[in-house]
Amino acid sequence: MLNIYNTLTKAKEPFKPLEGNKVRMYVCGMTVYDYCHLGHGRSMVAFDLVTRWLRYSGYDLTYVRNITDIEDKIINRAHQNGEPYDALTGRMIDAMHEDERRLNILPPDQEPRATDHIPGMQAMIQTLIEKGYAYAPGNGDVYYRVGKFEGYGKLSRKRIEDLRIGARIEVEEAKQDPLDFVLWKAAKPGEPSWASPWGPGRPGWHIECSVMSTCCLGDSFDIHGGGSDLEFPHHENEIAQSEAATGKPYAKAWMHCGMIRINGEKMSKSLNNFFTIRDVLEKYHPEVVRYLLVASHYRSAINYSEDSLRDAKSALDRFYHALKGLPVAAPAGGEAFVARFAAAMNDDFNTAEACAVLFDLVRDINRVRDNDPAAAAGLAGRLRELGGLLGVLQLDAEAFLRAGAEGRVNAAEVEALVQARLQARADRNWSESDRLRDQLTAMGVVLEDSKGTTTWRLAD
Repeated sequence: MLNIYNTLTKAKEPFKPLEGNKVRMYVCGMTVYDYCHLGHGRSMVAFDLVTRWLRYSGYDLTYVRNITDIEDKIINRAHQNGEPYDALTGRMIDAMHEDERRLNILPPDQEPRATDHIPGMQAMIQTLIEKGYAYAPGNGDVYYRVGKFEGYGKLSRKRIEDLRIGARIEVEEAKQDPLDFVLWKAAKPGEPSWASPWGPGRPGWHIECSVMSTCCLGDSFDIHGGGSDLEFPHHENEIAQSEAATGKPYAKAWMHCGMIRINGEKMSKSLNNFFTIRDVLEKYHPEVVRYLLVASHYRSAINYSEDSLRDAKSALDRFYHALKGLPVAAPAGGEAFVARFAAAMNDDFNTAEACAVLFDLVRDINRVRDNDPAAAAGLAGRLRELGGLLGVLQLDAEAFLRAGAEGRVNAAEVEALVQARLQARADRNWSESDRLRDQLTAMGVVLEDSKGTTTWRLAD
């Protein structure tokens, strides 16, 4: 049985959907004012893994991941660029989808945009006002009354009394309590805005997700996910808004993935210590970057470094070396590996342990490949099958191992030298064979001889 660590209860729990075999999952997506950085990639890959495993396990999953396409950062960046806000968001959404495709991330079933749900946001805000959970002070803003919601803090385990210490109200705000947060923001001159009962303005960030999630999945759904940095205040505020408006429990299970860290600090645009996905992909193969993101448990932090990427490349090299030279075959044998892999993934999507199973499977492939090629091919098919559940090992082995050769060596020249060396070996001209090997080594080419054939790859 699948067990998931639920941030709401701070415990690992058996997963049981609210409705039969149907699973409804909402994940907070990108605020599209800039290119996605690797921290965003971590969240996208983490919930891509969840998606793949739930569907493999037979669940009927509906996966929703939103796009925040109106927010202060978007307005400010568009103003800096001298372009309409929707021109900026359109470009960034296209770039995000390109990054996802390169990292082999499956698209969500639904990808609602905040600006398409403004009427629903206004309706929920009006409901909150009527129930006494929100108030409009008359300046065009609307605020949520945090103190009225009895369950506030149940996700993050924060106490209202502690939060009030040091909290203050800014001069331009008309809050009744420093903890109250904005649901609707009055428009400033020149800003994009929508008409509302409280005056022209735009929604606050938190209300966007409450409305998009419940609109797409219903008042109560199975899984809500996002980065651990969203636990408070964003997800806490979502719960307060949604449950106050609907009178029903919001999300049954909450999942939060760990951050990418650089020198011990979270990778973020606000700290200006981020690497965009496309920057990293300029230097490293997309599957290497993906493997870096899947090899650690989704709840753990990942330390980004050149060394960690080189380790990911070395791991994939080992997998593809096991696949190289074997015919593509249906998975056969290795049932014990399948059972171990499933046990790992059912234990809160423990991809670190799942990757360890793949390494053990590689050892079995290498053990039998010379004496029983058919068995090795079946096991190689199994390796590809299990790797596919992590979104890796679906490429041609030779092509992956030679990736990056363009610009570093002339592939045609290398092939000619390899063939010349093979002929020298056939002629038992060992000195010429050694000379050619040395020449290729000096070019950064690694040769691998096997049963009268030679393959090559670039040295790391």
